[in-house]
Amino acid sequence: MGRITLMFPGQGSQYVGMGKNLYENYEIARHVYEEANDAIGFDLMSLCFSGDINELTKTENAQPAILAMSVAAYRVYMQEIGRAPLYLAGHSLGEISALTCSGAINFSDAIKIVRQRGKLMQEAVGVGEGAMLAVSGIDRYTIAAECGKASTGGQIAVISNYNSEDQIVISGNKVAINTVKERLEQNGAKCTFLKVSAPFHSPLMNPVADKFKEELANWHTYYLEPKTLMRKEVP
Repeated sequence: MGRITLMFPGQGSQYVGMGKNLYENYEIARHVYEEANDAIGFDLMSLCFSGDINELTKTENAQPAILAMSVAAYRVYMQEIGRAPLYLAGHSLGEISALTCSGAINFSDAIKIVRQRGKLMQEAVGVGEGAMLAVSGIDRYTIAAECGKASTGGQIAVISNYNSEDQIVISGNKVAINTVKERLEQNGAKCTFLKVSAPFHSPLMNPVADKFKEELANWHTYYLEPKTLMRKEVP
């Protein structure tokens, strides 16, 4: 049998109905959503299963929603298949999901942490003022150059993620991102806006770092050393 690595998604993977099938078919998943509701004090289940996509996409909602879905899926996987992964990893928010599923962070704490993380990130840039754009079919140097040209007059556009050899994500002020999009599409690039409500992994998020550091200092959760974390087997 081969080694198993589990990857957890970041924001943009949310959709209305997420987790509903798990909730309806597995008691262990129901417990996850019930614990999430109790921890953050609002009906996350209803928002995930039948809510409004615009409300779900708000950072303060999307982060706990994706975390809950990830933890529910992981616990069902461990219950039904039971093969502990050698590695747990994730992108952005997915890192917190990986830490939670590994046992490094208590789920009840984690759901509160990401809820607050989302609020801070959303406050940094107002809804509708920032954007993230996935770009493919054009080289990174052209993308970087166009971002530089569009970053004027207080507007910012930067490369934020190197997803693959043929997909790069840019983040920044929506006006600047739209400008880059138009120029890149004129050169044959394929561009798709991500389903997020803020420009993550850009300098516009810098003010959040110190505030989030202060928030984490109030928590008494523990963190494992990376080598220990990678091999931790959790029921």
